[in-house]
Amino acid sequence: MKRDRRAFSQEFKEEAVGLVRRSGKSANQVAKELGINQTTLSRWQREADDAPPRTHGFLVAEELKQLRREVERLRMERDILKKAAAFFAKESA
Repeated sequence: MKRDRRAFSQEFKEEAVGLVRRSGKSANQVAKELGINQTTLSRWQREADDAPPRTHGFLVAEELKQLRREVERLRMERDILKKAAAFFAKESA
């Protein structure tokens, strides 16, 4: 009986490697959660580490997404504080 090899997109591989790096979990734990072999995930990690710096774009993109989320959250907090300050300034006047 022939087993078909599963194909994973580059985005999936990058996300899996990023998950290991961000989560603090072992590669074995992450591999089990994702339903992939631990040696496969370790190979993806080695490939990501050995890749030239310009191909680490997925790490930069990941950081950019995180920073954009943080900026949005900070803007919302700022807007709330502005409204609260205006409200209390009006109350005390």
